[in-house]
Amino acid sequence: MSANPEFEVSWHEARKLAHQAGNMTSTISLKLEQAGGFVLATDIVALGDMPPFAASRIDGWAVSGPGPWTRVGDALAGHEFVSQLNPGECVHIATGAVMPEGATAALKDEESSVAEQTVSAVAGAAGILDSEGALPFFHDVRPSGYEAKSGDVLIPKGTKLTPAIIGVAAAGGHDEVTVFKKLVVDVLIFGDELLTDGPSREGKVRDSLGPQLPLWISHIGAELNEVRHIADTLPDHFAAITNSKADLIITTGGTAAGPVDHLHNAIVDAGGEFIIDAVLVRPGYHQLMARIGKQFLIGLPGNPQSAVIGLLSLATSLIAGSTGNALPQLQERVLVTGLKGPAREVRLVLCSESGNSVTPLEHLDSSMLRGFVKADGYAVLPAGGAESGQIVQWLDLP
Repeated sequence: MSANPEFEVSWHEARKLAHQAGNMTSTISLKLEQAGGFVLATDIVALGDMPPFAASRIDGWAVSGPGPWTRVGDALAGHEFVSQLNPGECVHIATGAVMPEGATAALKDEESSVAEQTVSAVAGAAGILDSEGALPFFHDVRPSGYEAKSGDVLIPKGTKLTPAIIGVAAAGGHDEVTVFKKLVVDVLIFGDELLTDGPSREGKVRDSLGPQLPLWISHIGAELNEVRHIADTLPDHFAAITNSKADLIITTGGTAAGPVDHLHNAIVDAGGEFIIDAVLVRPGYHQLMARIGKQFLIGLPGNPQSAVIGLLSLATSLIAGSTGNALPQLQERVLVTGLKGPAREVRLVLCSESGNSVTPLEHLDSSMLRGFVKADGYAVLPAGGAESGQIVQWLDLP
């Protein structure tokens, strides 16, 4: 490979190319409890009014008309012991319970006094009674359809399903959702110098990417199939790539042109075409992306921090494109401490975040991981670097 590969692109262009390359995945129907982390393929609408009936917002009294009111029974959540109230009557009611017919408002327990079967408004409620002694209409009541009307879009297509958002789907009456299938990923770790246990020793170093990449893959919305360590030979690289049935192959190491960097030749031998073959970013210059038939391959550099940057640059963008989502937008922050950068490339710097300001951390070398312990994300410094107080783009860590 030459010093300036044919497919060398800017970091921002690399993100766009990876996003545009993503083919829309097929869809599947999942039960709600199985859908966490998946992306919706269709809008979720309310299957009925939410709530479906007028309900009390508080524990207290459902009252009718002016007070004081005579207690005639109870109305508890899930039960309706009194279905009709006449003016001057009330029932003890629980939060979420159906307001009886004829009820005009709800009165909090703590804003009421009870003498035998007579209930009166006290404290704050007493101050909002009208001239006849009535509370404002539907005070502390959730009307039918207060949150949503039947047919309203509750969750738009393209939303990643978190636990709370799954709760919204359930509240809307859904038992199943239609989602995009997650990309299935094989991780291939290249490097005969890597150890899989214990500390570094005997001229070899402990593999730090193999243990963390499965968790990263889950975080960014894909599904791991397997992690394999592959010997540093062209035949082993070729066999591992061609035997993979995954939608996306993620490799680590071998992305440059060193004496044991066989990835480029393995991709060519497998009939692949390069989409990206170097990115103008530091760390992470030697990251690549290729298409092999219907599969994608993202090659991450072997240095740990460079690999994470490659993953957040290319894999997150590809996954967004594959699920119909827009390219994740960068935010802006104020850089507290100025830093120099390379002349051609943007520099991604691990920082801690406080309000709208970000402070660079120690241990920023591409071979180091300690900076992640206190990091909230990456400041994206333009070519040449940035001054103290300068506004820079910001990439959140998942």
